[in-house]
Amino acid sequence: MKLLRVGPAGQERPAVLDAAGRLRDIGEAELDGAFFASGGVERVRRALEQGSLPVIEAEGLRIGAPVARPGKVVCIGLNYRDHAAESGAAVPEEPVVFMKAANTVIGPHDEVLVPRGSVKTDWEVELAVVVGRTCRYLESREEALAAVAGYAISNDVSEREFQLERGGQWDKGKSCETFNPLGPWLVTADEIGDPQDLGLRLWVNGELRQDGSSKNMIFDVAEIVRYLSQFMVLEPGDVINTGTPAGVALGGFPYLKAGDVMELEIDGLGRQRQTVGQA
Repeated sequence: MKLLRVGPAGQERPAVLDAAGRLRDIGEAELDGAFFASGGVERVRRALEQGSLPVIEAEGLRIGAPVARPGKVVCIGLNYRDHAAESGAAVPEEPVVFMKAANTVIGPHDEVLVPRGSVKTDWEVELAVVVGRTCRYLESREEALAAVAGYAISNDVSEREFQLERGGQWDKGKSCETFNPLGPWLVTADEIGDPQDLGLRLWVNGELRQDGSSKNMIFDVAEIVRYLSQFMVLEPGDVINTGTPAGVALGGFPYLKAGDVMELEIDGLGRQRQTVGQA
């Protein structure tokens, strides 16, 4: 099942794609933590099966981020061996964890802004995990995967000078305005099956920069969710960015500038496209 939010920024309404690709109003207030915690996914699934959801005219509608107001965005750094190598970093023995401001999340086709003073704005295609239930001290991989509501494409946009050369804190290079396009859909976990068998690709101005697979993660989705629950309470609607494969600008490509176009896709999760502007 593919859940999404459509409409002008700040006025999105939740919807679902039916088997014929039609957009249907799901009649829920929001796709947020309360929706996931209260069994919203199953409510929508039943209504979709019953054929009771009204069709929305999709033409011209903006697509927003599929999760409204995530409580937090937790990120895993250096989670692909090839990306660690291009970054000049050792392969981590435990997940590298950092936070990204939740208000960086924007729609999958919204404009990404190069921050003022930036000279090293970079891209990162990532598999995003959306948490579906409260997680505390999970003991097994099975529990961890059962806590996943679904998956989405995330562009973990990064300013490398801010991240690596301005005092040693990654968060300030990760939390600039517009630095987390998400979507177009939240695809429920049952539809994806194995999250460790997904191709990830990113193009800049039509040139392929990243072409990887989630099978090459150092720490897989189950381990990431289990591990994080030992250090923080994961809540419904939280987003976890699981790392990026090689091919970022930090590895030797020109950094982003106003006018550039990024396109991203992950198998089964759709496609994003952002034009770069200037803050």
